[in-house]
Amino acid sequence: MVTFEDIKNNEDIKVYVKKADESLNALGYTEHSFAHVGKVAEVAGYILETLGYDAHDVELARIAGYMHDIGNLVNRVEHSQSGAIMAFRILDKMGMPSEDIATVVTAIGNHDEGTGVPVNPVAAALILADKSDVRRSRVRNHDEQTFDIHDRVNYSVKESVLKINEARTLMKLKLSVDTRFGTIMDYFEIFLERMIMCRKASEKLGLEFKLIINEQQLM
Repeated sequence: MVTFEDIKNNEDIKVYVKKADESLNALGYTEHSFAHVGKVAEVAGYILETLGYDAHDVELARIAGYMHDIGNLVNRVEHSQSGAIMAFRILDKMGMPSEDIATVVTAIGNHDEGTGVPVNPVAAALILADKSDVRRSRVRNHDEQTFDIHDRVNYSVKESVLKINEARTLMKLKLSVDTRFGTIMDYFEIFLERMIMCRKASEKLGLEFKLIINEQQLM
């Protein structure tokens, strides 16, 4: 099968990730390059592995996580669908079986909060991994005086941890927020839809979603 290592080492995918991020940088978005897709791949794999899914599903979750944002190369608008189409062509060319392509493409095409639905476990893991990646190091703008709300919110998050409890009943997203840079209301203003999507993704995996900010449970 096509492995996660094959995907990471594929020169075409490297170019698409890099160029997609350059486009988002030009538009003023936070970092969506190798740090982001690498973290999303790692966390998506952790989710399914922790829940007892087989190694094959874990590998597909990592692949979907690594490739999920390549559609930004085409346009930010409907980038999940663009990325799914790009992934189909790449994976087919690499010789991935159609059943696996279908799973990865479905997950990528459903990861955006505007249109996405956690239709299968890989899609659910990708949604949770992607939407929980909020952190200071994603902010490219170094002038605090010109921060927009996305800069403020990401910069305010000192730590973000997504963990499944030992009983495998809860999915907890714990954030440590420095409110000098962004308020908790700022977070909800831009991320409420994403958090609702995380709740639905958790439910797809048989888990209850909890959002905890500065030790206070908010969802």
